[in-house]
Amino acid sequence: MKIIISPAKKMNIDTDTLACRSVPVFLDETAELLTWMKNLTFAQAKELWKCNDKIAEQNYRRFQEMDLERNLTPAVIAYEGIQYQYMAPAVFGGEQTDYIQEHLRILSGFYGVLKPFDGVVPYRLEMQAKASEAGDLYKFWGDKLYREVTGKGQKAADGQPEHPDRKGSLIVNLASKEYSKCVEKYLAPEDRYLTIVFGELSDGKVKQKGTLAKMARGEMVRYLAEHEVEDPDGIKGFDRLGYCFDEALSNGREYVFLKKEQPADGETV
Repeated sequence: MKIIISPAKKMNIDTDTLACRSVPVFLDETAELLTWMKNLTFAQAKELWKCNDKIAEQNYRRFQEMDLERNLTPAVIAYEGIQYQYMAPAVFGGEQTDYIQEHLRILSGFYGVLKPFDGVVPYRLEMQAKASEAGDLYKFWGDKLYREVTGKGQKAADGQPEHPDRKGSLIVNLASKEYSKCVEKYLAPEDRYLTIVFGELSDGKVKQKGTLAKMARGEMVRYLAEHEVEDPDGIKGFDRLGYCFDEALSNGREYVFLKKEQPADGETV
């Protein structure tokens, strides 16, 4: 079972809290993107990022001075977004850190796929950016993210490539559409792809609210790690931030968690 999540725009450097355990698998491709980014003018980079001058200046300088092998931060604590704050990996115990290193994968426009304790540097490059010699990052990465997440790009114990008809993978999707479609596009019939939806009922439809969904995704990763969940049934027990599994709205491809209505003042549940 692999859990996929999105990165966050805001990043930090923290070389003290947790140690890096591994190197990003697509570091050669990342170096290629770095070279392409360094060749941009400031105006071109700002247009690519679609941000204000202050953010553009910070990130342009980062790319010009970037060293992919020094001052590295484990990916899971390098990202500062809401999802990562609610995951709170810095306070995981040893069993939880081992669990996420095995099961959690962060999809990235710059690094491709990251294990939580891969060493990274701060960058700004969203998957939807029109970057690279290929014209956009979806073309640049192709099916590499899918193959890495499912293990289909890895070699078997005898050194031979994995047979394409081997047992399908279970992928638990907690990523945004921008990133999840890098995997969805290449799914094989034998793969099981399970999207987790956190929402509220409105006019009979399930509607997600961005910030609340990000919070819940982080809490879900923490829940899965704390309970060392290995199969879909274990996901259904999630009951944090007021969400609970809704059997009637869920199916084999999508698990829906609805936020419980909070009682009004003076009411009892």
